[in-house]
Amino acid sequence: MNSNLKYLGVVLLVLGVLCLVIYKYALPQNFLLILAMVLEVGGIFAYIFINKKLN
Repeated sequence: MNSNLKYLGVVLLVLGVLCLVIYKYALPQNFLLILAMVLEVGGIFAYIFINKKLN
């Protein structure tokens, strides 16, 4: 479980980028920008704190 948990931050970052791509090419709605921001910031913090705790 811990081996998969360390990739949680990267997955959140990729989902944030995916939201931005959907916003740009398919559905220009503000909720996608807010969701992308939350996912990006959450992914950065998750990556930092989870990897600091596991090492």
